[in-house]
Amino acid sequence: MVLRFLSVASAWLAKWTPAVVTAAAVAAYFKPELFGWVRGNAQTSVLGVIMLTMGMTLKSEDFKILASRPLDIAIGSLAQYTLMPLIAWTLVHALGLPRAVGIGLVLVGCCPGGVSSNIMTFLCKGDVAFSVGMTTLSTLVAPVATPVLMLWLAGESVDVDAVGMFMSMLLVTIVPIAVGFSLNAAFGGSRGYDEALKVMPGVAVAGLCCIVGGVVSAHGAVMAKTGAAIFAAVFLHNAIGYVLGYAVGVATRFSRPKRRTISIEVGMQNAGLATVLAGRHFPAMPEVALASAVSCVWHSISGALLAGLFNAADSLLARLRGAKS
Repeated sequence: MVLRFLSVASAWLAKWTPAVVTAAAVAAYFKPELFGWVRGNAQTSVLGVIMLTMGMTLKSEDFKILASRPLDIAIGSLAQYTLMPLIAWTLVHALGLPRAVGIGLVLVGCCPGGVSSNIMTFLCKGDVAFSVGMTTLSTLVAPVATPVLMLWLAGESVDVDAVGMFMSMLLVTIVPIAVGFSLNAAFGGSRGYDEALKVMPGVAVAGLCCIVGGVVSAHGAVMAKTGAAIFAAVFLHNAIGYVLGYAVGVATRFSRPKRRTISIEVGMQNAGLATVLAGRHFPAMPEVALASAVSCVWHSISGALLAGLFNAADSLLARLRGAKS
């Protein structure tokens, strides 16, 4: 009975992720004490739980996808780790963003794909296996790619601790994902495990709310003062990522589901991870974490909106075909 209730609640949270995350951010702004506990190690632990939920859904078949479709997934991951960092860097200079805000935007661009992208891909009838493959590969290479890109793009103005960032990402991404995968390998298929797995999307959404709420509660006052620049930069970064991601799919002659998938995977980054990294490595510049927190909220909202637009396009095409016949 309890698991049934939790699975229903989890499905509701997954369906209304944009609204729930936005509500958490608003609540944290007006009632900072609600999320005041999400700091330091607690924040890192929450992200680790989110990564664990992702690992619990992975099977050996998902890793076989990496081997059977290496070129497609390589193209997607390459687009993600080139387009998003360079878009961020370009926006920083084109908009003349404040130093800390620019660093935060670049950090988001240098992070791997987020867990939410798999959900959004499913909602818009994209290629879910392709999405999982891209997210898995980008996460696996993140401990190397993210520090190197940050050192390259932000290292001239900020002393980036590449080794420390590598260790942080190893602890909050690879380790929990490996633990989750091991649990699935050991218990996957059993009734109890499959029932527990239905609760994991809700756990991931709740964790994302905690991370966003924690950052907003700590830096809400600063957000109010510098919010316009942050929101404009995050919106453009995300939107351009969606457009160029889809363009890559068109240029490489991917199927329509794959085009949608690569668009979402490129545009939606693991901003939750960026938020944790910002807090750990740039504590003296709260705007770095704010840019990541705003991205957490907006990526979830925009991803749901984009999935809705893709579905609306399908409905329109179906009606047009029906009218012609």
